[in-house]
Amino acid sequence: MAGILIYSDNTELAADLCGFSTPEQEDITALAFDGPAAEALSTCGAKTVVNIEAGKDAIPESYAKSIAAFVREKGYGLVIVGATPRGRDLAARLAGYLDCGYGADVSNLAYDGSTISYERFNFGGNVVSHEHIDGLGVVTVGKGAIERVSGPVATVETASLEADGREKLVERIANVSEGVDIAAADRVVGVGMGLSSEDELKLAEDLAAALGGAVACSRGVAEERGWLPVDRYLGISGKVITPQLYLALGISGQVQHLYGVRDAKVIVAVDKDEKAPIMRNADYCIVGDLKDYTPLLTEAMKAR
Repeated sequence: MAGILIYSDNTELAADLCGFSTPEQEDITALAFDGPAAEALSTCGAKTVVNIEAGKDAIPESYAKSIAAFVREKGYGLVIVGATPRGRDLAARLAGYLDCGYGADVSNLAYDGSTISYERFNFGGNVVSHEHIDGLGVVTVGKGAIERVSGPVATVETASLEADGREKLVERIANVSEGVDIAAADRVVGVGMGLSSEDELKLAEDLAAALGGAVACSRGVAEERGWLPVDRYLGISGKVITPQLYLALGISGQVQHLYGVRDAKVIVAVDKDEKAPIMRNADYCIVGDLKDYTPLLTEAMKAR
């Protein structure tokens, strides 16, 4: 088996995944469900882009069985799916129909044409397991794990695949998100339960503005105190981000939260407790009151 098939309902993530490379330089095929997505993926490293002829109300996961048959027919050895809610659904169905190995939310993915190897976080990020799949396998990969590349214009083909008729789209309801997308921010300021009042959020907002970044939070700030929307909290059950800089203010840094920021390039922590878990996982630490140090950091950033 050889060749790699890539799909994500998030076109930006799909474009990143097309940058995956192997020692054997396996051919990469990107799957799309509409013309604009196919065009966007045509210069991201894939040799071929296959546009599935589906209507505007297509449900990608309902094509799992026919995509599995397509994988068998073309002889792909690895299927990489973007780790989005829809992507995880589709990937699990594909692995079931293909009766093959499945790796969820993997990192350090490698493929030599016959063996798929990768790492996965388990037990809330406390354990890193090194796993491999011999032969055909399906994996999900999140944002930031593979860097996007530019490539020659791919060959764009069309394919007619059959959807599962038992599923149909009944209604679309927009998910309205407040503010910026923290997953897309290069610099993120996170606030935790170390804030004594909601008014202190302005300290984080001023610092984020000086950095040109966004404000996120721990789960307690969003769900217990309701100071920020739930789409702003980071962790296993929240957002997982990969910024260039993550600056944690008053966040103890339990494993559930650290899971959401573990791939940040640089982590800076400000906390009164020098023994807080975040201090052991940060690249730079400031032991002290965030009310004293955050304004100083803001002024320093403004003076750059």
